Formats: sequence, structure tokens, C-alpha cells
Amino acid sequence: MASRTAPDSLLLVQDLVNTLDIETGADTLCADGGSRAFLRDHGFPELALENDELTILQQLREALRAACLAHTTGAPLPTTAARTLNRLLAEAPLVLAVAEDGRPALRPADGLRGAAHLTAHIAAAMATSVADGTWTRLKACEAHDCRWVFYDRSPAARGRWCDMAVCGSRAKMRTYRAKRA
Repeated sequence: MASRTAPDSLLLVQDLVNTLDIETGADTLCADGGSRAFLRDHGFPELALENDELTILQQLREALRAACLAHTTGAPLPTTAARTLNRLLAEAPLVLAVAEDGRPALRPADGLRGAAHLTAHIAAAMATSVADGTWTRLKACEAHDCRWVFYDRSPAARGRWCDMAVCGSRAKMRTYRAKRA
């Protein structure tokens, strides 16, 4: 089976959304030292979050999960999730900078700290992935008790479950039982 891990450009988004395991309720961002470990592991060891910024990251995480679920189902992004994303992204401006090799790249605007700095990196990843056509392949598992975010590498990009052997099989079994009932 092909890897369900997102390409490097979207890995930060995938990993942030997957900090909450919906089935168990385990939230690694809220665990002791969890947000620091997440930031360190993703190249932001110097970034510190204020108390209320953890809540901002959780809001961002759930709005991104809703966007990924919209990629899976084809349904529109719920209004509340769109508003949350738009508000948080507006607080995390990007600038276009040209590297020494002449290639342009989006980067966080100067002066951003904490959650806004991380949000700007996520915004840059989103913009880049829209440009290269990979954004809509980042999906949330359709199973209501899972919603794990995966990268759909299938040729037709019609994946619906994080793992066909677990969530897909459960869904198909529920459908089968409903038809037999």
C-alpha cells in the first residue's frame, strides 16, 4: 500500500491536524510538553506559545480538519470552519521573498510570533500546495469516529478512508448490515 504521509510541503498541516486522535480523545498538543515537542519536531524550537495560543492552534487544527474532510466528501467547507480559517490566516500575513538562487517563496511576514508565526507557515504550505495541485489530496478519513488526515496518492484521488483495512472495512460492513436489515 502506498504511503499515506503527505509530501514535505504539507507534512506540517497533516501532523498538526493529527495531533488529536478523535477515537481516543488524546490531544498531544495538550499533553505535558506536547506543544513544545510538536514545535521542536517541526523546526520551530525557538517558538513559544502563550497560554491562549494553544487554543488558537486547536481552532486552526479543527478548521483544517474540516477543510480536509471537504476534500474527501466534496461537500462545501462549513461556514464556521471557513470563518475560522479566514480569521486566523488574516492574522498571519505572508510576504513573497526571493532567495539567492532567484526563486520566489512565501514566508511569514516579519514580526510574527507564536501561533501566528506557525499559522503563516501553514498558510504558505497551503498556497504552495494549491499551486502544485496537491492541496485537495490532503483528506480526512470519512469515518466519523476517526477523521485522521491522510494524503491520497490514488490515481483518481478518490480515497475516503485513512486505512481501507480498518475504517474502510468498518464502513463497508455497516453498509452491508444496513442493507440486510
